[in-house]
Amino acid sequence: MSRSPVVTQNPKPKTQNRKGLIPLLDLLILKEVIGPWVFGVGMFTSLLMAGTFLGRLTEYLSEGVPPLTVVKVFFLLMPAILAKTFPMAMLLAALLSYGRLSGDSEITAVRAAGGSLYRVVRPATIFALGVALLAFGFNEIVVPSATRESLALANEIVKLKNPNEAFPVVKEFTEKGILRLGVVAQNFVPTSQTFEGVVLVPFDETGKLVGYFRAKEMIFRGEKDWRLRGGTTFVAPDGTGHYTSEGEVWPDEAIQIPQTPTDLIKPRDDDFDAQSMAELGRNIAVYKRDKTKTRAAIANYEYGFWNKISLPLAAVVFGTLGSVLGIRNARTGTATGFALAVAIIFGYVTVTNFMNVWARNGVLPPWVASFTPIVLGLGASCLIMVRKNS
Repeated sequence: MSRSPVVTQNPKPKTQNRKGLIPLLDLLILKEVIGPWVFGVGMFTSLLMAGTFLGRLTEYLSEGVPPLTVVKVFFLLMPAILAKTFPMAMLLAALLSYGRLSGDSEITAVRAAGGSLYRVVRPATIFALGVALLAFGFNEIVVPSATRESLALANEIVKLKNPNEAFPVVKEFTEKGILRLGVVAQNFVPTSQTFEGVVLVPFDETGKLVGYFRAKEMIFRGEKDWRLRGGTTFVAPDGTGHYTSEGEVWPDEAIQIPQTPTDLIKPRDDDFDAQSMAELGRNIAVYKRDKTKTRAAIANYEYGFWNKISLPLAAVVFGTLGSVLGIRNARTGTATGFALAVAIIFGYVTVTNFMNVWARNGVLPPWVASFTPIVLGLGASCLIMVRKNS
């Protein structure tokens, strides 16, 4: 009896195994990256806080400011620091995690199984993109309000430490590019949120001076609801037409102030952390239309506007560059990763400062200056990756 030949079928295990190994490889690398990233956020936050604000906070305590107030200032300053440390921590995490995987020959095993360097780096780049989105959202939603509160609280602390020292305020308000109102106050009392010794200088819709209103106090009753009290005196531009009103009044000739007391006393235009991207854009449009700022000042604001995007994108650059540089043939210590991270961050900060100067001097458009470090970083990452993969 003849036997029929046995036919075996190849189940193509290689294709199935390869498809199954892809998420496992991603999971392996992500587990290695997340821990160092969290550690990096904590480490860089501590370093930046100690180097920038620790002296001021300890000075508050030594001058008798209540500890709870100092703690509140500390937590209000924290979001702006955190937003800057997210990209830095991404660089450190990529260097340390890929350095450890290389030292344990796990990267070599993946390469020997047919995985390309691009495939190995991809999980870190995707995680870095998530960090960039987190940093952008955090910088837009949390940082501006916290920074504004910290500035206002710092001003209140200064006033409380020196109750007899005046806190003058000078503000101007425009509509459609036309100056409509000037506000001058001799002093601000934070405990009652009251402005003392106030002079309002209203202008009509054509920008013509209407007159002067003097009052003992200006108080805030609600959104766009300010009142003058303690006797309000009007003086015409030519010095005639005096009249005085008692009680709480607001002159019809003056537009309502669209800000709160906190908004009036804080230097919003001088701190980009206190403004969201939309607020910066509106202010830039007003400055260009009203011509109240120099060309260099407007360029600096535009540079800060585009940095709201380029700073979070630095996480993608650092994640890609750190993972490529972290893949090494020889085992290296953790100190090497720390040193390399500090060197790269120092180089990045140096380039961004140069770009800021060039933007203000008109050498480069602000958006080009803002994104130049990102382009240089991505270019260096791609070049190193191609060389290592060949």
